[in-house]
Amino acid sequence: MRFVLFVSLLLSSLSVITPDDPPAVIRINLLGYRPGSPKIAVWGSLTGQTAGTFELVDEQTSQVIRQLPAGRAFGEYGPFRQTYRLDFSAFRKPGRYYLRTADGARSPGFRIGEGVYAGAADFCLRYMRQQRSGYNPFLKDSCHTHDGYTMYGPMPDSTHIDASGGWHDASDYLQYVTTSANATYHLLAALRDFPTAFGDQYQTNGLAGMNGQPDVLDEARWGLDWLLKMHPTDTWLFNQLGDDRDHSAMRIPKQDSMYGKGAERPVYFATGQPQGLFKYKNRATGVASTAGKVSSALSLGYQLLRNRQANYVSRAYVDKLQKRSQSAYTLGIQKPGNSQTAPGRAPYFYEEDNYVDDMELATVEQLNATRATGAQATKWQNTALAFARREPVTPWILNDTARHYQWYPFVNVGHAELAKHLPRASRKTVTDFYKSGIETIWKRGSQNAFYRGVPFTWCSNNLTTSFATQCFWYRQLTADDQFASLEQANFDWLFGCNPWGTSFVYGLPANADTPSDPHSSFTHLKNYPIDGGLVDGPVRGSIYGNLIGITLHEPDEYAPFQSKVAVYHDDYGDYSTNEPTMDGTASLVYLLAAKHAETYKPAPKPIPGRKATLPANKLPVKRGTDRNSTYFKGAKIRGDTTVRNLALVFTGDEFADGGSSIARTLQKHSVRASFFLTGRFLRNPAFASLVKQLKQGGHYLGPHSDQHLLYCDWTRRDSLLVNRQQFVNDLRANYAALAQVDHTDKTPRLFLPPYEWYNDSIAAWTKREGVQLINYTPGTLSHADYTTPQDRNYRSSATILTSIRAYEQQKTAGLNGFILLMHIGTASARTDKLYAHLDEFLSEFRQKGYQFVRIDEL
Repeated sequence: MRFVLFVSLLLSSLSVITPDDPPAVIRINLLGYRPGSPKIAVWGSLTGQTAGTFELVDEQTSQVIRQLPAGRAFGEYGPFRQTYRLDFSAFRKPGRYYLRTADGARSPGFRIGEGVYAGAADFCLRYMRQQRSGYNPFLKDSCHTHDGYTMYGPMPDSTHIDASGGWHDASDYLQYVTTSANATYHLLAALRDFPTAFGDQYQTNGLAGMNGQPDVLDEARWGLDWLLKMHPTDTWLFNQLGDDRDHSAMRIPKQDSMYGKGAERPVYFATGQPQGLFKYKNRATGVASTAGKVSSALSLGYQLLRNRQANYVSRAYVDKLQKRSQSAYTLGIQKPGNSQTAPGRAPYFYEEDNYVDDMELATVEQLNATRATGAQATKWQNTALAFARREPVTPWILNDTARHYQWYPFVNVGHAELAKHLPRASRKTVTDFYKSGIETIWKRGSQNAFYRGVPFTWCSNNLTTSFATQCFWYRQLTADDQFASLEQANFDWLFGCNPWGTSFVYGLPANADTPSDPHSSFTHLKNYPIDGGLVDGPVRGSIYGNLIGITLHEPDEYAPFQSKVAVYHDDYGDYSTNEPTMDGTASLVYLLAAKHAETYKPAPKPIPGRKATLPANKLPVKRGTDRNSTYFKGAKIRGDTTVRNLALVFTGDEFADGGSSIARTLQKHSVRASFFLTGRFLRNPAFASLVKQLKQGGHYLGPHSDQHLLYCDWTRRDSLLVNRQQFVNDLRANYAALAQVDHTDKTPRLFLPPYEWYNDSIAAWTKREGVQLINYTPGTLSHADYTTPQDRNYRSSATILTSIRAYEQQKTAGLNGFILLMHIGTASARTDKLYAHLDEFLSEFRQKGYQFVRIDEL
């Protein structure tokens, strides 16, 4: 909660125009534009003049590159008496430019280029690290290490529990499970969906230094650690740490003693009943809104960490994530309803009134975590769909006002995750929920030049970020880009294409108009930068005028651009519009990662309301199929059966125990094989020497996906579990990891899918990337060499070898053109390693006249 009480009230007024004010301004996305994205600036006049044309100018040479029509006038909006949308989407050449009009208006400089958003998501992680409670790596000091004492729980009040850690919510130091869980989920989802957007410059503790893991995962783990403390047993779930007694003073975080129990702060148990220690009470009706968010975050954490190496995360920790995600889900089912934060001495609290969106996402993540198939998978899907139908559109979209955090999170993540599991007909039902909400905002926004339809409630920037993300997910799930300009307009708003012409992210981009005097003790007391923090954003003039205790400390540099429509101040005294928030920043991390990684190319002038298709971002490689080879669902599964050639293929993800033995055996027999390795395998420092050895041995190194994703349902193969964007981002991340160890330009480019499981869509998407999908030749049990004695499908090495020999003897073509798949390593529970028999296998089949070749030679 973000309220600091001052001594006076300042009512906003209409903008006042002075002789020094510019007659017109051009607002632009200060971060820049991708070449293929919509590129729209907004020209606004404070005096009512008009614009006929505008010029696109090269910033370095001052050469006019294009003169373009200003288009239709959009009329009044906020402080402007006339506005135009300046569309230069058709211009795609990378470089630095600015726009100008004949009246003298000139935009700030901006970039066009594929890499304009590179590093932006990582930049915002700086603010997340700075918000850490417990050990704070920015301050290199610890704070709130004595938290906390319990209230409202089944244990006696004031019982001490360990609740240290997590993130401070904003510029105060309260900590909420609901916002922390949502932030954690967004960080994890950003890594899952866009792994190439993140680097490795920081350790898990937040201090500088590489640790072999993406920084966004390190930050998400900080959130997971705290969530586990807040849900320590099957039936215990806490909802918040501290209350608004925190607002007694601005200070750098260390230890707090304003709660009457030493340096401890109160930890509120989630009872599902109204709470509040003083005059004011919340209106809680259940626990599911908090439990669902916790379950989803812990479940996704389990999915992303379960295959990480043991020196980064222990098996016990991973198992605990799974167990607590399940127990939190159970609490949500048992105690439906919304859990609100507890007020203290002021009437402000997070007034969350919905929960079915949280339980929808939690249900889908249980399905993802358990990898359920068949009837169980259908049951999970139907349960999630039932939740989805109860709240098809996030309610703030349908209302022009809302109480503080009344409907949270601000985007229904569950719809996007559920849609990935559903067949086409049911998927459309869910994506149409998204579409309905988008059309509602479009109806509001289509008549103003900024396409502004998101309401100016408190934390409007969080709503804007979430709405842009909803548009992005809708476009990715449906390939319908009719709302591309609306999506871009909301993204542009955050970075300068707004009436004030400022980015709302501290320090991003550098050397541009961004918040400099935010409502933050770090900047106000110590002049510390709060890099990457997304501030709350503009509020309606009527809301601003009725807030308690706001006073501006400096002259308002944006005075000409304030209006009844919306007010924004870059002033420490305005806690309503200029305070950074942790959860808003985490949501922006996801959106920035998406914008960096996306590859869509919409039509030159996409207009909401007109449908267009989603062109493929193809590499200029076209490759037909080989008539002598066998293909299944678009993948090559066998070579020429008239030639006695055989390709040995090894896949690797989390295990590599057989690597050295396999390499030595292949060298002994002068055989070159093929190794398809995940990005996780390639980045694992423990496997670096092995990869180098394989490369030096002349073996083919190919991709096996970056994160070893399951692409489609085990029982309904045509039901995709990923969308095209996720697939492309993951494959490209795998190729990026390969490029670090293998600089050769392979032709053909071959890809073996994770789990050796795919469908026609995966094959088509692979082909669009200029890559040929391959898979093992069916008929033997070689691919079962990973099974352990505890598995129902366990196959011993003797059984596997028997199956290979039997196939070779019984089939007319024998193993001609065969792609024989094995694994480079297996779990320790399997002691009977198939690779231990490789020496005898090579000798036996060479005597039969088989030549062992690389997969690209087959």
